[in-house]
Formats: sequence, C-alpha cells, structure tokens
Amino acid sequence: MPMRTECKNFESRSYPNGDTVRKCNIGLAPDAPWRCPENCSGYERRLIDAAWTHGTLIVPPTPPEPKSLDDGSAAAVLDAAEGILNSIGADVRAEVDAERAAAQHRPGIFRRLFRKKR
Repeated sequence: MPMRTECKNFESRSYPNGDTVRKCNIGLAPDAPWRCPENCSGYERRLIDAAWTHGTLIVPPTPPEPKSLDDGSAAAVLDAAEGILNSIGADVRAEVDAERAAAQHRPGIFRRLFRKKR
C-alpha cells in the first residue's frame, strides 16, 4: 500500500534545496517513503475540518520504488542505520552534558558584569 497522506501520522517536509522527507511520525512504516504497512495499527485519518485555516498540502511525487523493497533488504539497511545511530546516542549525550557542565562553570560576560558584591 502506498504511503497514506491522509493519515495524521504522515509527515512531508520540503527543504529549500529541493529535498523532501516523507515519513511516518510513529515509525510504523519501515518502507517509507514508498509504502505503509497493509493493516497499520497507527493509522488514523487526519481531521479535515477542525475550525482552523489549513494551508495547502502539496506533497511532491513519491520517488520510484527500489526493487529491494520486495526482498526486505531496504528495511534491513534502515535497521542497520538505526542501530548505528542508537549505539552512539549515549556517547553524544555524554559529550553534550559535559559541554553544558563546563559552560556553567565559566562565568559569561553578563554574570561577570552583574555578579553580586560580597
């Protein structure tokens, strides 16, 4: 089944360089941007009229399907990529926390100017 653009969990975002991301926000479409699962448990029809002004949803055409969707290798590549990102997540978090902690111990210009006199 092609991606369901009417699902509230479908998102399409275009960037100034012409790239477009088409995805399932809850991660239930392993073959995105080409296909949604046949009986997706996360499918919910998007509200059409909720008393607010809607912009136009112009979704660029879906890129052609690679042949590897049928044999499952596209999903395997995406799973491997997700595994790589998940494996470095804790390291990246530790680096960010260390940078924030170091920044808190360095007085900024405003802290130096407005520090309380003792």
